[in-house]
Amino acid sequence: MRSDRQHRAPLGLKIAAAAGLLFLHLPILLIFVYAFTTEDKSYQWPPPGYTMKWLGITWQRPDVWESLGLSVRVAAISTAIAVVLGTLCAAAVSRWKFFGRETISLLVILPIALPGIITGIALRSAFNLADIPFSTWTIVLGHATFCIVVVYNNAVARFRRTSASLIEASMDLGADGFQTFRYIVLPNLATALLAGGMLAFALSFDEVIVTTFTAGQQATLPIWMLEELVRPRQRPVTNVVAMVVVLVTFLPILAAYYLTRDGDQIGGHGK
Repeated sequence: MRSDRQHRAPLGLKIAAAAGLLFLHLPILLIFVYAFTTEDKSYQWPPPGYTMKWLGITWQRPDVWESLGLSVRVAAISTAIAVVLGTLCAAAVSRWKFFGRETISLLVILPIALPGIITGIALRSAFNLADIPFSTWTIVLGHATFCIVVVYNNAVARFRRTSASLIEASMDLGADGFQTFRYIVLPNLATALLAGGMLAFALSFDEVIVTTFTAGQQATLPIWMLEELVRPRQRPVTNVVAMVVVLVTFLPILAAYYLTRDGDQIGGHGK
């Protein structure tokens, strides 16, 4: 009985935790509410009424589809680049010892540690010096700088938890490098790469600051939302789009959590 009491959280701590969760998530819930309000010019509380018409109006807005398509393309390409380069960097850093290894690891992680405005200004200056016109590819390069970090962190942690003896045993049994990668490395690394890719996609999809400096005249979905908030035409449409962004970014993050929470089941872990 005493041990049960010791493991129970105090009432004050429970109230504080509930208040913190409400503070974080109540504004998000308000987005969902205002996506269905009948008022189209101001935010009233409580809303004067509810309607589903804004879903249809949003569906018929071509500017929304153009921005959404651009965001999906940029996120998909950035994630693909990040998975390849992040995995290669993780393999090099975790499997071999060489001069400057820790420096390289720091340089890979640095873009996500720097403020986004610093990264954006640096990229814009580099593109101007190289006379590279702003396009979808400049946005992709900007997003890839921090997407690589997410994949790298997941991959390097998984590499370090995977026993090197498994790779050595595979090679001793006659497997070549490709077979070892396919049957030993990839199965142990797959969930970490999938989780890292999902997180990278979510980060790229809702990135604003770096995109502002690398997009030129193009508008990804977050940039479109920002412009609509400054010069609104139909406020509920912005909330409908925001609701979609929340769902699109929440689901990959949730999936990544479930994919990586059983990291102790890695082959050779602890050996």
